[in-house]
Amino acid sequence: MFVKYLVDCREFVAGDDSILRELLHPEKTDLQIRYSLAHAKVMAGQKTKPHKLRTCEVYYIMAGQGLMHIDGESREVSRECAIYIPPGSTQYIENTGNSDLKFLSIVEPAWRKEDEEVFDSETTPQ
Repeated sequence: MFVKYLVDCREFVAGDDSILRELLHPEKTDLQIRYSLAHAKVMAGQKTKPHKLRTCEVYYIMAGQGLMHIDGESREVSRECAIYIPPGSTQYIENTGNSDLKFLSIVEPAWRKEDEEVFDSETTPQ
């Protein structure tokens, strides 16, 4: 049986400026999985940098509220909400609340640095 606690995962700032803790990744475990799973946090009043992945991603909001942006479309999101992000879509999320926005990020196939492109706000593709 495999069990991993969030508290045992190293916290780091991701390329998009979210605060991440990686829970599962096929290259870092012996598990037979193709996806990666991370816990993400965006502080109140902050937002991630626009970015895109070659792979699909799903966010599951666990706490807080925000505004999700995907390819120029924006939608309010909050606790117990799942968001599908298609491959190749430019995306970012902003925390519009007064507390941390916390969500799980599932990337399939698993996240790889070479599959992600991060933009500065000034250079975001339209």
